[in-house]
Amino acid sequence: MARRTGIALSFVVAAATASAQSVTPATLPANDAAQWIGEPPTGPVTPAQFSGSTVSGSPAATGANPFDQRDSRYEAAVAAPPAASAAPAARPMAPVASSSAAVGPLAPVAAPQLERARVSKGAGRLPNDAGQVWREYDLRPFTSRASSDPKPQQRIVDWVLRETGYEAWHGETVGVLNASRDTLTVYHTPAMQAIVADVVDRFVNTRAADQAFSMRVVTVRNPDWRVRALPLMSPLGVQSPGVQAWMMPKENYALLAADLGRRSDVRDYTATGQLVPNGQSTLFSTMRPRSYMKGIVPTQATWPGYQPETGQVEEGASLEFNPLLSLDLASAEAVVKLRLTQVEKMRRVSLDLPAPGAAAGSAPAQRLQLEVPQMTSANVHERFRWPSSHVLLLSMGMVATPGPDSSGSLEEMLPDAMRSPPRADALLFIEARPASAPGAGPSYGASGERLSTASRGAPMYSGRY
Repeated sequence: MARRTGIALSFVVAAATASAQSVTPATLPANDAAQWIGEPPTGPVTPAQFSGSTVSGSPAATGANPFDQRDSRYEAAVAAPPAASAAPAARPMAPVASSSAAVGPLAPVAAPQLERARVSKGAGRLPNDAGQVWREYDLRPFTSRASSDPKPQQRIVDWVLRETGYEAWHGETVGVLNASRDTLTVYHTPAMQAIVADVVDRFVNTRAADQAFSMRVVTVRNPDWRVRALPLMSPLGVQSPGVQAWMMPKENYALLAADLGRRSDVRDYTATGQLVPNGQSTLFSTMRPRSYMKGIVPTQATWPGYQPETGQVEEGASLEFNPLLSLDLASAEAVVKLRLTQVEKMRRVSLDLPAPGAAAGSAPAQRLQLEVPQMTSANVHERFRWPSSHVLLLSMGMVATPGPDSSGSLEEMLPDAMRSPPRADALLFIEARPASAPGAGPSYGASGERLSTASRGAPMYSGRY
């Protein structure tokens, strides 16, 4: 039995030795893909060649025993799987080509091209498809009289735009309106030239050189003055809401002025001798600033990290007056722009400020009183026409008084929360008369102070038409 066993083992060993000697590394396929067929039990492993170079880390390159790296055919198969379905591991991966250029930095997407207006030199002459004609008007008879006005020609331009309309110079018909101190240049249709000529004639008329307008602003605390005045006046149409207008002969105006002079609730805000020359403009203003605490501003420069912010509002009355007589002096026109603003009261708000670095919920370190103005205003911007032999009277209704009320009544002693703001019926009297007519002295208020009079303001062209 033992003899048979030994003979069998000899055959097994011989067969294993013959099988191991017959195993050789497989040659690489044509596509350079490595394919392991088996492992020799002895001898060095021939490294696979990739494009004529030795693979880094192979046993031949490092001189290590190949059986120290793998212990079984299973590990070899896992470490180096057949590459029939994969790319060679030794080749570097090339980036996938994109639609844009692969070389250089990425460029931002170009913005859409801006399309600008096409400009040409034109025909080189003014178009006259509507029959436009060129005219130049001499303004020196008027501008020489208005020596105190830096731009007297602007008054003429203003009235031309009021008569013709602003759109007539910026429509389909090409027009030119340009004024210097000596000349008014106009390029427009003959019909428009006739309107411009009529306006310029009213300014340069020598008969109107000695004519002027007097202006008087009065407030009445009780509107019952109408009871005796209405039979003396004739009403005029007004577009502004809350505003009434009348005209009366100068004899009736004298009776009304005498009746108002006997009342104790009447206050005159203008100098009776103040005159406005024909064609010129003036600005009457009793505006005064009023400061208040409107908020806080965080700051690191002062303790406790907050700084009060003050604001300012203007209250009072502002009246812009632009009169002009007709060519025959029979009628008068005036553009009245009135603005009344009053602070009824200051609504106070208490604001608790924490200390710098204090925890949430801690007691406030400081309390400030902020103020929010409660205001009321009235605005009138209208053009009036009346016979020059009459006096024009405008009533603004019960509005804010143009100036501070210093009548000394008991109401003045009450705190702001219990005191009602002063209200009065504001009246404006306008009369055309010779500039050489004597006038009275300046007006004074109830406390004896001299009141503001009309003055020429800085030119403002916004909203004048």
